[in-house]
Amino acid sequence: MILPALIKKEFKEILRDPVTLGTAILLPLVMLFLFGYAISLDVKDISMAVYDQDRSQDSQKLIEAFTASGYFIPKYHLDSGQEVNEALDRGKAAIAIVIPPDFSKSINSYRKAEVQIILDGSFSATAMIVSNYATSIVNSYSMDLMEEYLAKKGVHLEHPAGLIPRVWYNPPMKSVNYIVPGLFAVLLMAFPPMLTALAIVREKERGTIEQVYVSPISPPVFILGKIIPYGITAFGEMLLILAVGTLWFRIPFKGSILLLVLTSIIYVLTTVGIGLFVSTLTKTQLGAMLLSLIVTLMPSFLFSGFLFPIATMPYMMQLYTYFFPARYFNDISRDLFLKGVGLEYLWFNILLLVVYASVLFVLASLRFKKKVA
Repeated sequence: MILPALIKKEFKEILRDPVTLGTAILLPLVMLFLFGYAISLDVKDISMAVYDQDRSQDSQKLIEAFTASGYFIPKYHLDSGQEVNEALDRGKAAIAIVIPPDFSKSINSYRKAEVQIILDGSFSATAMIVSNYATSIVNSYSMDLMEEYLAKKGVHLEHPAGLIPRVWYNPPMKSVNYIVPGLFAVLLMAFPPMLTALAIVREKERGTIEQVYVSPISPPVFILGKIIPYGITAFGEMLLILAVGTLWFRIPFKGSILLLVLTSIIYVLTTVGIGLFVSTLTKTQLGAMLLSLIVTLMPSFLFSGFLFPIATMPYMMQLYTYFFPARYFNDISRDLFLKGVGLEYLWFNILLLVVYASVLFVLASLRFKKKVA
């Protein structure tokens, strides 16, 4: 009967503390909306500056090809190279196209006409995508010119190989479909550990923890009495985030909802276990909060694959990511949402989460040493 009493007592503490409730419910939603709308890996409406020194029909067709792609918006038509530098330096344009004065003459003489594309490479990932878009447009324009030239010679070009692109798992290629499922892992790693750590450290500061030291409550029972209430709170937080993600952001869900729920329970127990372990290492609420953020929030952003693909990291850093459970749940969440895979593909990540949660429970129990009054 000791464990139910501890759970009931902890739930009363949570309900009586508006700060805890606000942190558990409102802050994850705020972060979900902020990241859902603010973080976008989509590259569109690219501001483009054009320095057309040729001002011919051919150069105009090239500019129209960029506009017709739907990715570029020609906002600035420049008259000098200095204006090109100023447009990029001041961030007015992400790309500048410089068309030489002999562009049309070279084309009509069937000679190579070179077009210069200058990119703002401040953010290399975006610059690479913009560069690929621009290269594809220029290549398509060149192919059209070649076909026109051959048609005048009576030769009709038939492409020996055709490319038919098909995108699986995220056909519209919307970054929000990729970002929001990853946010589940980040948000559940951010708040439940901090709330759990603060709950125990608060008892240390108030001196109420001494009542536990002199009671017949064993460390495992005390740890369970803390894990279960905050685990249930974190799970409710997960359901709220899931509902907002699917209903508001319209994120497609292709997998098993039951499998997601079960893996979420394991994950929230893991995150709460981290908070309990942190509480055994600190004596003040400030220290508990800072340590929780350091060991949970920062690694979940950097080493879970949420924003940066793990495969692109150096090999040693890839090994380092295995120390953080957010990596495993991030893969589970995205695979269930976008791919709809089953247990046969996810069992290893789930097993690692179970092992992680078990180890944390044992460590927290060992660290929590009873004192004799």
